[in-house]
Amino acid sequence: MDEYALIMRHEDGLKVASPEQLQEWMQQTREWIGRISAQNKFVSGTGLPFADAKVVHSDHTVTNGPFGDIKETIGGFIIVQADSVEEAVEFAKGSPVLQGQGNSMEVRKVSKRN
Repeated sequence: MDEYALIMRHEDGLKVASPEQLQEWMQQTREWIGRISAQNKFVSGTGLPFADAKVVHSDHTVTNGPFGDIKETIGGFIIVQADSVEEAVEFAKGSPVLQGQGNSMEVRKVSKRN
């Protein structure tokens, strides 16, 4: 069984939801993770808050980020165990992040540690 990162991609990180909407999304996310956990497939995960985010560029300049010139941001990720990339994709399809217009879930196999 391999591990896969399910990366939550938001179309525009500058859009701010109401506190009530954020609370509802967090509850939906907890329930989604709970369904994965019930199958003993959840490994770990975390949100990636935008507050105090910085981007270090190749010339070592530092900008406030992750916004800059891009509209898409990463809001968090979870790591799951799956028998195949197709199974990991099925987990990703259940993410509440996909309720947002233009949002997406990226599925990436995690390299094995030696």
